[in-house]
Amino acid sequence: MLFMVIESFRQGDAAPVGARFRRRGRMIPAGVTYHASWVDVAGQRCFQVMEAADEAALREWMANWRDLVEFEVIPVMTSAQFWSKTELGGAA
Repeated sequence: MLFMVIESFRQGDAAPVGARFRRRGRMIPAGVTYHASWVDVAGQRCFQVMEAADEAALREWMANWRDLVEFEVIPVMTSAQFWSKTELGGAA
């Protein structure tokens, strides 16, 4: 499954997140795949596309960051997958 993970940096401060990332990397467990990420222009939130069998598989990764980040996890699918499953057909 694909997930859009919205990370809100605690106190709006990206510096501690960046420092840990430089020291320890993304700290992703086996079975979880990172696809891409974007940071808002204010530097307060990060939007990541992650892949895992289910949301529970993301818990170990989130536990590594929970002291610095609040998470919102949204199951998503590609537009092509969505439109292939609807009666409306292909508007992507």
